[in-house]
Amino acid sequence: MAVVQEQRGQSGKILVVDDDRLVLATLAHGLTEAGYEVIDADNGDDAILLAREHRPDLALLDIRMEGMSGFDVAAYLREYCKMPFMFLSAFSDDDTVRQVHELGAVDYLVKPLDIGHIVPAVQAVFARLRASSVAATAAEAPAQRTTPAVAPLTASLLPVEAMAVGVLMHRFSLARAAAFDRLQRMATVNGRATVDEAERLLQAVELLSGTAEI
Repeated sequence: MAVVQEQRGQSGKILVVDDDRLVLATLAHGLTEAGYEVIDADNGDDAILLAREHRPDLALLDIRMEGMSGFDVAAYLREYCKMPFMFLSAFSDDDTVRQVHELGAVDYLVKPLDIGHIVPAVQAVFARLRASSVAATAAEAPAQRTTPAVAPLTASLLPVEAMAVGVLMHRFSLARAAAFDRLQRMATVNGRATVDEAERLLQAVELLSGTAEI
């Protein structure tokens, strides 16, 4: 089943994919109320068809679904649609985190989360994407000097930092802001840039995941 909700859509277009109809309806309604145009699907096959037809700005994917998994959909979106995606999943084991990182997700949120937590995370992702677009445009036209708007701190996170924040949120039961503060403190203590500390953290997760498989 696939539905396009186009009551609003001033903030961007999002493809939402989850095989739990209640979760899907809750996400679609909440994001629509927040001003996004929402396209939703409850399976991977429909998700890919809708992505090709509507070209959304962002995909929000569940991971474990019957048939094509969220990982399968993400790989297709990355390879053939060049579309950014983020994951919302109840699974947060080391192997899942590793795969999320390898696929290049722009964010990773662990259920259960209410729509009040999800909307700010989506807004932060859109802010990062727009900031990247502005930076790319400025690089292509260096003669045109612009002063970009100042984005909130959480909106300026790089994908690797956002994923590390998601891992810390789960591991230590922290709110998003507190998890980012913890990442910054870890970076300061270890004498690293925040992005380098985030990469080190994700590499440690991958190492632990590989050790567990032996």
